[in-house]
Amino acid sequence: MPSPASVKGHPIHPMLVVFPIGLWVFSLICDLVSLNGWGGPAWERTALYTLGGGIMGALLAALPGLVDLLSIADPRARRIGVWHMIVNLTAVAVFAVDFWLRVWPEPAPVPPVALSVLGVLLIGVSGWLGGELVYVHGVAVEAAGSRPESVAPAQR
Repeated sequence: MPSPASVKGHPIHPMLVVFPIGLWVFSLICDLVSLNGWGGPAWERTALYTLGGGIMGALLAALPGLVDLLSIADPRARRIGVWHMIVNLTAVAVFAVDFWLRVWPEPAPVPPVALSVLGVLLIGVSGWLGGELVYVHGVAVEAAGSRPESVAPAQR
């Protein structure tokens, strides 16, 4: 079933999710570098900025993801899609609290790096559920042969 949120047959949601995933993983890497005392305050700032960029990117990617979710007819795939959404929203909430604790002037009650680890684990679970939707249930995937083949004039 092709994605209703697509550009020229290419689903938008998987194009956008790479940005928050990469930013959040890099934020965690910056935290680990900073914790070991290797990089100084620049690494802490980079962790904060990539964390915020990941939150914005995730919210942007959620829009076409919701459009895709609402188009799923198969009840089993829809249930997996709902769990995918719940885990993603939970991860975004964890990263939002993580971000807030970093900018709050008081010392954080929970080390932000612990929240980054939790958030990255959550997006790993969510990615597995997204893979289940695409590779097992064919969500946002066109059936083979459903679009006319592009054949170069020299090959005709």
